[in-house]
Amino acid sequence: MGAETGRITTDVPARLDRLPWVRWHWLVVVGLGTVWILDGLEVTIVGSMSDALKDPKTGLGLSSWDVGFAGAVYVAGACAGALFFGQLTDRFGRKRLFIVTLVVYTCATVLTAFSMAPWWYFAARFVTGFGIGGEYAAINSAIDELIPARYRGRVDIAINGSYWIGAAGGALLTIPLLDPTVVDAEWGWRLAFGLGAILAVGILLVRRNVPESPRWLFIHGREDDAERIVRAIEDTVSDEAGERLADVDETITVRQRKAIPFRMIARTVFTLYPKRTVLCFSLFVGQAFLYNAFFFTYGDTLSTFLGVEQTGWYLAIFALSNFIGALSLGPLFDRIGRVGMITFTYVFSGALLGVTGFFLGSVTAVSLTVLGAVIFFFASAGASAAYLTASEVFPMETRALCIAFFYAIGTAAGGISGPLLFGWLIDRASADQDITGIAAGYFIGAVLMVGAGIVAAFLGVRAEGRSLESIAQPLTAEDPADDAGERAQT
Repeated sequence: MGAETGRITTDVPARLDRLPWVRWHWLVVVGLGTVWILDGLEVTIVGSMSDALKDPKTGLGLSSWDVGFAGAVYVAGACAGALFFGQLTDRFGRKRLFIVTLVVYTCATVLTAFSMAPWWYFAARFVTGFGIGGEYAAINSAIDELIPARYRGRVDIAINGSYWIGAAGGALLTIPLLDPTVVDAEWGWRLAFGLGAILAVGILLVRRNVPESPRWLFIHGREDDAERIVRAIEDTVSDEAGERLADVDETITVRQRKAIPFRMIARTVFTLYPKRTVLCFSLFVGQAFLYNAFFFTYGDTLSTFLGVEQTGWYLAIFALSNFIGALSLGPLFDRIGRVGMITFTYVFSGALLGVTGFFLGSVTAVSLTVLGAVIFFFASAGASAAYLTASEVFPMETRALCIAFFYAIGTAAGGISGPLLFGWLIDRASADQDITGIAAGYFIGAVLMVGAGIVAAFLGVRAEGRSLESIAQPLTAEDPADDAGERAQT
């Protein structure tokens, strides 16, 4: 399975990295990056519809704990999907899997819209998350391998931040859909889930035109296909830029393999790059707990303690702040650098969340939303940088699975326990109508975020402007000794 099929010297990575930014790159961004809009749409719809889903007549008769459990089930599905599809993405290619995972999501979200009982709803949420988790692994790896090195940081962070476009859109869509004078209460929440499937079909049509990763192709013995795709990209980019592309003289020699043994992947993560493993784990746990704990139950908090009937406007403002933060701060991760910006965004947002926990007893719906908007303006860029870090600091052959692995373990630690903890805290605190009962969740999230920022300060990798192959040399490259020296230094 892992036998060599040949050795080649190629300049494909250098040719892709030297490309100017043109319209073709926007095709990649739209075709691949818009999946985060779907994830944001899914999560926000659930958060906004907590009251509609609780109604036993027009909804499903869920309790606050059930709402939190549904969030945990969705995240559990995402973890499982990331691991399942992640290893398939490294084995069979990026394009095959980012088509399959989108189809899985589309079918599952349609099933969610037709839920007739809580068990059906929970099962459909798991499968929906299963598809979305697979998307994270396939899409992040494909984007990084197609985007030029000097743009990689800002593009990755902006794309991951586009989650909040879906969140804002989902929040605003639920306002008319949950208004019984506009849409029957029994159908409004079902239509909201159906909208995700419509958007997914549109993304699928665009995605068909995105090519397979040339980097994946030449390592897996398909150098002719890689050369053909790169030449087509160069011709398109040259025409759109109106200029002749500069020649490159940087090459890399690799030992081609049809497949990479799993034991080699595991050894890479835990033995060759232990510091990077600790770094990624810390970043994912911190951001996953912060986001999944706070945002999955934010709508429930507003309605249960602060008397808000329509949470959509509040959620939309919160979501837009997240996207603006990722878009505004993203370029600084390329200019100032990964280490400094990750450290700052994690520590600062974590500290603000901890302070907010002390003042929960005096907040209103407006003030809590404002505080959340400020906190997550910074946190959104940091959280997006966690995915960026996992996708660029490990060798190409392990990229998708590494993204999946850290997403899964980080999200399992923070994303499953977070919603369950907050759902339990809300149920307990609602009996006394005391919002300060959920402060413990804020404090835990704050500690994890600040801790992850400190880890980044000491173990962060300076990857800005560097090619993926120089950050982490492919496992199949000819000169592993040089790479071992680099790993010892980083």
